[in-house]
Amino acid sequence: MSKLEVTDLCKEFPTRAEPLVVLRGASLQLNAGQSLAIVGPSGSGKSTLLHIIGTLETPTSGLVRLNGENPFQLSGDKLAAFRNEQIGFVFQDHHLLPQLSVLENVLLPALAHGATRPVHVARARTLLDQVGLADRSGHRPAELSGGERQRAAVARALLLEPTLVLADEPTGNLDQANAMRIVEVLTELQQMTPEMMLIAVTHSDEVAARMQRRMTVDQGRLKE
Repeated sequence: MSKLEVTDLCKEFPTRAEPLVVLRGASLQLNAGQSLAIVGPSGSGKSTLLHIIGTLETPTSGLVRLNGENPFQLSGDKLAAFRNEQIGFVFQDHHLLPQLSVLENVLLPALAHGATRPVHVARARTLLDQVGLADRSGHRPAELSGGERQRAAVARALLLEPTLVLADEPTGNLDQANAMRIVEVLTELQQMTPEMMLIAVTHSDEVAARMQRRMTVDQGRLKE
């Protein structure tokens, strides 16, 4: 069964004076099929925590284990492969490539394995159908609304059926109706994959209420 273990994470950033301490021993556990909202004021370290869990940043100290493996013990190429296969990201800004179609953007994670295979194309089309974009697969991102672009980003994050999906303020640039649609899509697709875990960093109480669990970053630590 999938499991995420985060133990005593600390993160400091050097400054000209004393180090800026962002995380002070943050810990959490998440099991297969669970969803978690992480809330807290701006600057509290929510996104930093998410980036460390997603291996985009390294901790100053502490431990992250995903399915029993510590990704920070992997070499560069192996860490990149681990991140691509095990973790799906949905950011506040969708980060779609403007020159590619929606379908091509969704297929991007598969390119790390070389040429895309028919199984990847089939899953991409299924995901686009599930997020309501089946008829927009040939469009460029500029031809989509903000909500549609973010739904395409959700489909891209789920292409390789990752163990862990990390959403960093995924509704921050959307109106209320589109924000709730994104949350519904994320939670519904996560529930369709029993092994998948979901963590969403958010300022929104409405988004947090859709998750099974809720934790708050308080003075660099996590409280449930």
